[in-house]
Amino acid sequence: MLLGLSDVAKFYGAKLVFKKLSLELSTGQVLLLVGANGAGKSTLLRIMAGLARPTAGKVQRHCPPEAVGYVGHQTFIYARLTALENLRFWAGLYGLDTGEAALLAALERVGLRQAAFEEAGSFSRGMAQRLSLARAFMPEPKLLFLDEPGTGLDKRSAAVLHREIAVARKRGAGVVWISHDVAGDLARADLVLAIEAKGCGYFGPAADYVPSGAVAEATETSVAEVGS
Repeated sequence: MLLGLSDVAKFYGAKLVFKKLSLELSTGQVLLLVGANGAGKSTLLRIMAGLARPTAGKVQRHCPPEAVGYVGHQTFIYARLTALENLRFWAGLYGLDTGEAALLAALERVGLRQAAFEEAGSFSRGMAQRLSLARAFMPEPKLLFLDEPGTGLDKRSAAVLHREIAVARKRGAGVVWISHDVAGDLARADLVLAIEAKGCGYFGPAADYVPSGAVAEATETSVAEVGS
């Protein structure tokens, strides 16, 4: 087991976000985290990643902090640095190879090789997202948390994302993924945790999960926003 949650709850003051959420994630498994807009998916993802604390319950991550990767709504890239310089900074923090050849190879994987020497501040939203994905995948984390990583990606770039998730799964990583296209990405997941009515509406095999009306509506809204 790479990740375990036991009766996790989160309050903001007196306001309940969710309660009694439990799960186990093993090596080589991909978990889709689903729920209606405002259900607390991003909050739960941050708790799983160790970036926020639960109000109650227990979270266990069976890997060191440096083996955890996270992609959130912020890209965590520096606008005045080039794509290559951004990756060199993060590679140094991770203790990885900071040589140009290794960094260019990482950019090649996300289709940014030709933009290696351009300042990240000039990037489109999709390019910035791909650079953020390169940052997160570069150290090959054992636990990877992705909060709508497909935001701003066209079909070709989304294919890169799906390939990298599949590669992470194949090497034994555990992936927790909030997708803006739940119906389309169910086939790429092993498990689903659905937050419904401020609790667990479903936890089990992705193949057996049927999205509720609220989840389907949230997905349609997210896809429309990405395409706008």
